Amino acid sequence: MIEFENVSFSYQGQEHDGLHEINLKIADGECVLFCGRSGCGKTTVTRLVNGLIPQFYQGELQGRILVDGQEISSLPMYRIASKVGSVFQNPRTQFFNVDTDSEIAFGIENQARPPKELAERVEQTTEDLNIQKLRKRNIFELSGGEKQKIAFASVYAMNPKIYLLDEPSSNLDMTSIQELAKHLRLIKNQGKTILIAEHRLYYLMNLADRIVYLEQGEIIKIFTPEELRRLPQAERERMGLRAVDLQEILPPANQPVAGKEVLKLCDVALHYKKSGILHGIGLSAAKGEVVGVIGRNGAGKTTFLRALCGLHKSCDGQFLWDGRRMERRARLKRSYMVMQDVNYELFAESVEAECSFGIRNPDHALAEATLGELGLAAYRERHPNTLSGGQKQRVAVAVSMICGKDLLVFDEPTSGLDFDSMAQVAGLIRRLSEMGKVIFIVTHDFEFVCRTCSRVLHFDEGEMADDVPVVTDALPKLRELFSVPDEKMI
Repeated sequence: MIEFENVSFSYQGQEHDGLHEINLKIADGECVLFCGRSGCGKTTVTRLVNGLIPQFYQGELQGRILVDGQEISSLPMYRIASKVGSVFQNPRTQFFNVDTDSEIAFGIENQARPPKELAERVEQTTEDLNIQKLRKRNIFELSGGEKQKIAFASVYAMNPKIYLLDEPSSNLDMTSIQELAKHLRLIKNQGKTILIAEHRLYYLMNLADRIVYLEQGEIIKIFTPEELRRLPQAERERMGLRAVDLQEILPPANQPVAGKEVLKLCDVALHYKKSGILHGIGLSAAKGEVVGVIGRNGAGKTTFLRALCGLHKSCDGQFLWDGRRMERRARLKRSYMVMQDVNYELFAESVEAECSFGIRNPDHALAEATLGELGLAAYRERHPNTLSGGQKQRVAVAVSMICGKDLLVFDEPTSGLDFDSMAQVAGLIRRLSEMGKVIFIVTHDFEFVCRTCSRVLHFDEGEMADDVPVVTDALPKLRELFSVPDEKMI
């Protein structure tokens, strides 16, 4: 049993993202989904249960959080860790090793398990989660989705009583999300208690027992999955919630006529440490086109974006702009990339300063308008590293609007975003398209693709397998490529 008794918390030096008068009881074996807009307090709830508040995140805490009748704030971290396992939104922040086998074993090693039992537990975890292909790999060479799988496996190996997951689907492709749903069903059937903070709701509708909706740190309402499904789509969107059924999501009937063709790739091949990643890539893109790039985790999508921007050096073939060959340095000057892990590209002391950092003669009026459009104006004086994951993502997207480059590439720009933020980013992408920018977006977000992309490229088995327009007539193929389930998920 987990109990929140009159819990309020405010982060030191911050007025936002705290909690106010939370009272909630979670029974053993229950799966509870926490949802709401970015910054509503979902992640704070998980930090209270795993002891990161107040042992790591400082602030003013009132009330009590009890697990099995014991107050969390009075327990040492090793006692909490024996009961509570956490999978963070950014898995990189919880890794301690450089290879996958050692990472899976790390938690149980710290429990001083005998070597034979430890080895058996790693093998059992690998088999249960079907991650044999990720064994004996360098963690730094994994994709974001593969890292997420290893983070979950390291927790599963410890066999905790309580699982906490913060945006566990944010870096996963659609097939991996379905696998995650199966893993959650597995641990639920084992009697585990599951708390999930999540924006993507559709895959949890048949798993969650209750859905707790928060606004500005307060519990506004608690739904059953069926009650949430019955809400009109417009009402859910007003609440900042994503789709509960992807079958409801439809692309437009037609796409606007594309402008002049400017970008062309001829027989491009990408390598990493003498191993081939992608080969035989040939495509063209016109001004104003928004091209989605999809494929399974580890298919080479991010490497393709990096090559477009001149960040990946091991390339063969030709990159042409207006018929002229672009070498790597020319691509670097013409392009801007929003990375999957935006922490790598946030440098300034405030959100406002970030919007002009490194940009010659920045347009301050455009920066001001973009902050307002993306709901960031209230955070202009905040340090970017104090923002939530979704808020950081929006800051990086804002810079893409302000920098004035011709070729823009986005790696999972809706990772960790609520409906409002996803719609704001989609609106910004459309504006950039109208300005004649050429835009490539790696994404697993079917809802976002249907709002923004003119076509999608599908990478599979080292090559570009499909080039499909995002229009109603192509809906069956799009659903197939995104593994949209024909019926509600397990």
